[in-house]
Amino acid sequence: MSLFALGDLHLSLGEDKPMDIFSGWNDYVQRLEENWKNLVSDDDTVVLAGDISWAMKLEHTLEDFRFIHNLPGKKLLLKGNHDYWWSTKRKMDAFLQENSLDSIQILFNNAYRVDEYAVCGTRGWFLENDEPEDIKVLNREVGRLKMSIEEALKLGGEPVVFLHYPPYYRGIECPEIMDVLTEYGIKKCMYGHIHGKKNFRLAYEGEYKGVDFKLISCDKVGFMPVLVR
Repeated sequence: MSLFALGDLHLSLGEDKPMDIFSGWNDYVQRLEENWKNLVSDDDTVVLAGDISWAMKLEHTLEDFRFIHNLPGKKLLLKGNHDYWWSTKRKMDAFLQENSLDSIQILFNNAYRVDEYAVCGTRGWFLENDEPEDIKVLNREVGRLKMSIEEALKLGGEPVVFLHYPPYYRGIECPEIMDVLTEYGIKKCMYGHIHGKKNFRLAYEGEYKGVDFKLISCDKVGFMPVLVR
């Protein structure tokens, strides 16, 4: 049993929003499928770190979710900034059950035990202004991260945090998120959201304040699930 992770699939199988207009994204669905099947077995788990589908409504994700479901392994999904279809966990769980998408589970204020790891995380946020709504979103994401880590600790195993937004980028940290990671002694954190060679150079990978960070957006890792262990 292995644990993999990948961010930013940006699927649009049921929507007219092709990603192959962007550099490096040509034939990305086919490449993703081939790489996934070559690496992942049915006994493995893959965390998908946000920006999963361009669908605007939950019911419009069906083609994208069927594609994901038909790939090997169990999939754990967390929210990205473009996942406008995201709803309450109860509604998403019901949608998955109604459509027999039983290989997909939602990571939202909870955690999952995968072998010696406890998978936890949330979308995250990066405060870029002092607007009240922006601060409200950040505080909410901090609370969700704490809740998810607490659930991971109950499960035992080493907590591994998955975020969509990077907590440290361009030499600037999001102190509210970093404080949670250091407070709980998190050793490993994977994140997505960042695209393009220019921005990859600004993303931080490696150890910072005792946390080992890795960027796992699809185009950064060649549309190939990344082995966590």
